[in-house]
Amino acid sequence: MTVDSSMSSGYCSLEEELEDCFFTAKTTFFRNVQSKHPSKNVCKPAEEAQRPPTLQEIKQKIASYNSREKNCLGMKLSEDGTYTGFIKVHLKLLRPVTVPAGIRPQSIYDAIKDVNLAATTDKRTSFYLPLDAIKQLHISSTTTVSEVIQGLLKKFMVVDNPQKFALFKQTHKDGQVLFQKLSIADCPLYLRLLAGPDTEVLSFVLKENETGEVEWDAFSIPELQNFLTILEKEEQDKIQQVQKKYDKFRQKLEEALRKSQGKPG
Repeated sequence: MTVDSSMSSGYCSLEEELEDCFFTAKTTFFRNVQSKHPSKNVCKPAEEAQRPPTLQEIKQKIASYNSREKNCLGMKLSEDGTYTGFIKVHLKLLRPVTVPAGIRPQSIYDAIKDVNLAATTDKRTSFYLPLDAIKQLHISSTTTVSEVIQGLLKKFMVVDNPQKFALFKQTHKDGQVLFQKLSIADCPLYLRLLAGPDTEVLSFVLKENETGEVEWDAFSIPELQNFLTILEKEEQDKIQQVQKKYDKFRQKLEEALRKSQGKPG
């Protein structure tokens, strides 16, 4: 599985190509999950298992897919019946991830030799990955969701447990955005083949593997300590914001009182 990337932050568009990088926590510790307006995102129930396609059906589907693919990212069928192609994964992570601290970025040599830079140090730090970053993966029809998640984490040198994350397929219907959590044994390239190349019809999203309440036991002690540091900083920032707000109100009231006292009775 090979990886290509494009990222977006608050300073650039989704189309802009950037180098692989990490963004430090500049927003709230837990980014706002709920909006003030009702969300149109709904969970779609799991679909029933379908009959696997025959080799002839796969050939026809790949030919149809490639005829509609406009970016030279078509699928290729092998003699053994497997096929390879590309998928794009949107990273929509609301919490910081844990990465090794103080190591150099991965080089081409590291990628070729499969060097695990994360294993070269025990030091850890936390970062927010840029919200809605996009990673392009070259995978095969046998690549599972579990392997896709592990490949993404390895590319970003994230050392968190892969079970903390889940891959969703995103579709649109009647003005609603539908998310369906994929099984770790699902094969994303097959889903891409069925849906066609249009990412408006189907796209893949990496999110936290939410099970309701935050499972604090799944975090290591350094992670929890780092979360506390982030929360303490945010608490001080909020206190300063409130103090500045009321200082401004006080100044306006005092100014209004002085003007009132200066007027003739």
